[in-house]
Amino acid sequence: QVQLVESGGGLVQAGGSLRLSCAASGRTRSRYAMGWFRQAPGKEREFVATISWDGGSTNYADSVKGRFTISRDNAKNTVYLQMNSLKPEDTAVYYCAARRGTILYTTQVDYDYWGQGTQVTVSS
Repeated sequence: QVQLVESGGGLVQAGGSLRLSCAASGRTRSRYAMGWFRQAPGKEREFVATISWDGGSTNYADSVKGRFTISRDNAKNTVYLQMNSLKPEDTAVYYCAARRGTILYTTQVDYDYWGQGTQVTVSS
């Protein structure tokens, strides 16, 4: 079992930045790929970014490419999502997810563990 706790959400003006963190605990010694997803009101949860277990590979949704950066610090069992040039359409609850594996995973069904989510609100 792996437990995930997100933090760092909040209210920011358009054009601003936020950094989300996801702290993992439990069985973290295995090789886990990590991902960030988001869900806006009235919409389905969607993929945002993913990173391989060693941090060597990443993948992003087209809507966030060039603005968001996913990274990880395995010594701290923490994954980050740096979000720059935020737009009102980035407003959503952001979820961290994990699954054992050595490649990248971009769909929800691929992931076994989820955090509770953190709210990001971008005002215009």
